[in-house]
Amino acid sequence: MLPIFLKTLPFFAIIGLGYWAGRTRFFSAEATAYLTKFVFFFALSAMLFRFAANLSLAEVLNWRLMGGYLWGCAVVYGLATVVAFLRKQDVATAAVEAQCAVIGNAGFLGVPMLTLLMGPEAIGPVMMVLAVDLIVFSSLIVILITGSRDGRMSLGILRTVGGGLIRNPMIVAISLGFIWSALEIPIPGPMNEFLAILGGAATPGALFAIGASLATKSAERVEVALWLTFCKLVLHPLFVAIAVLWLFPIDAYSASVVIAAAALPVAGNVYMLAQHYGVAPHRVSAAILFSTAISIGTVSAVIAWSLQL
Repeated sequence: MLPIFLKTLPFFAIIGLGYWAGRTRFFSAEATAYLTKFVFFFALSAMLFRFAANLSLAEVLNWRLMGGYLWGCAVVYGLATVVAFLRKQDVATAAVEAQCAVIGNAGFLGVPMLTLLMGPEAIGPVMMVLAVDLIVFSSLIVILITGSRDGRMSLGILRTVGGGLIRNPMIVAISLGFIWSALEIPIPGPMNEFLAILGGAATPGALFAIGASLATKSAERVEVALWLTFCKLVLHPLFVAIAVLWLFPIDAYSASVVIAAAALPVAGNVYMLAQHYGVAPHRVSAAILFSTAISIGTVSAVIAWSLQL
């Protein structure tokens, strides 16, 4: 585990540097917002497009892997929802808590870190995890929150979901990359260099932005946040491991990547959704803060264990 921990440490050190910059106000909240926007719309999109354009859809679309990951997510999602209902929470709050329990930072942290730690072949499984998170669960939370408030399903909810997916730059970048790959168009040298340089900014930019954004997070509803952190860092990789190793067995390498991706801390976009809909943003904020801090140790442990498969 120690060699893996030492390899992950620089990633978390950049997050820590960003946290320091945000905490001391050297990096303002406005600066953090613009850095996040640059990474989200430009640097990470360039990285994802370049990865996808050099892959075939067949290399990513593994139905057993997708089924195993979805099964693991569904179990933890259901458990978090049941616990929320037992605490007398409404549907919208339960949906937000369940989202915290299964949605990891696969975009800003998983793509750059796991591809460097586990090899470039990891990008296929990581992109599959990212696609499931963005398409299935980001849609589900909007449907549950909007439907619970309206008291019914409507065409407007589906329009909201569809519009959100179409406007998401990560989905657009991955889709365009696969279209480019399917057409078998070689990437011109200057374009490839442009994407490589711009995409190279994604890793440090994303990690620094994660840290700077954590500086604005509060630690309220600590007991709930710790429960959600336990779900995300322990239960989620555990049930995904059960699924991809025994229920829907896949090759050991792909299984190790998906399990490692499931061990990532709560994603920042869950907070954006919670804040947008006005549903439990403080407990989401605390869950992101705690899960990111604790994951310094747990992610290394999970990666070290999964690489032995």
